[in-house]
Amino acid sequence: MKDTLGWGLIGASTIAHEWMIDAIRAQPGHAVAAVMSGDAQRGAAYATAHGIPASTTSLDELLANPAVDAVYISTTNELHAPQAIAAARAGRHVLCEKPLAMTLADAQAIVAACEGAGVVLGTNHHLRNAASHIAIRQLIRDGAIGQPLFARVFHAVKLPAHLQGWRVHKPDAGGGVILDITVHDADTLRFLLDAEPVEAVAMSQGDGPVEDGVMAVLRFDNGVLAQLHDAFNVAHAGTGIEIHGTAGSIIGRDVMTQRPVGEVLLRTAEGERQIALVPHDLYAHSLAQFAAAVRGEGVPAASGEDGMRSLAAALAVVEASRTGRRTPVRLA
Repeated sequence: MKDTLGWGLIGASTIAHEWMIDAIRAQPGHAVAAVMSGDAQRGAAYATAHGIPASTTSLDELLANPAVDAVYISTTNELHAPQAIAAARAGRHVLCEKPLAMTLADAQAIVAACEGAGVVLGTNHHLRNAASHIAIRQLIRDGAIGQPLFARVFHAVKLPAHLQGWRVHKPDAGGGVILDITVHDADTLRFLLDAEPVEAVAMSQGDGPVEDGVMAVLRFDNGVLAQLHDAFNVAHAGTGIEIHGTAGSIIGRDVMTQRPVGEVLLRTAEGERQIALVPHDLYAHSLAQFAAAVRGEGVPAASGEDGMRSLAAALAVVEASRTGRRTPVRLA
């Protein structure tokens, strides 16, 4: 197994600029070898700004680059499936932004293509990499709150102007708060509870072409009911998560974020105590697990299967919000 890994960025994106390039370069022997953008001028400027050796507008050219061993896909959502499948067929490992695809069938096709090609597939669900969520999961597994019964997720934020664009104006590109934020909630709850969502009810709001706010309830196969509040238009709510069980409650404050911040409190009959956390970069943590998986040492932090199942939950919320009916989480 080679000690180095060259990355091709499919998409000259803000998230790669702000988080992923540094996370890749934080891994020993990893380098960003090329970037692909649909806009040649943007791609060239991006490559220059980040010290990336090559830029191209051609996916085929990027995948043919011998310096590219893996790709990070952060294009708009409707492009994920064809780009990920092409990368797998070219023998490149794939780390794809969430949602893994826009339909369950496309997500399944990505998983199948990567399995068939023998390459590693990861979904970039960053929240499960946070020290806060890792600690919450361990508390639940250790029985600190007894049997989990309920959960609440507060993930209503003000989407910055530079991130709005297709997220608020282009439903065909996968815009809207549910595929952007609710899919993260679903993945985080799956991770924390070691359980799968089976049913959704929801109501959404928004005057534009996509939903910019939603309140939903997911029922999990272990009986937990989880209430979600996600939005693009709430500036001062703060984020958080609560897990309530038969013997206690876990309160996570300011933890539904890209930054390594927040606190976790445990409340039981013995009182309340703050859980000690050692913060780390969420994306570097994810990249380290992906790199280990490429070496044959474990699996990505969030696999393709995780991406598919979290997408299925988000799609159930979309359907429930539009029909006003209880909607099963469908995996077929």
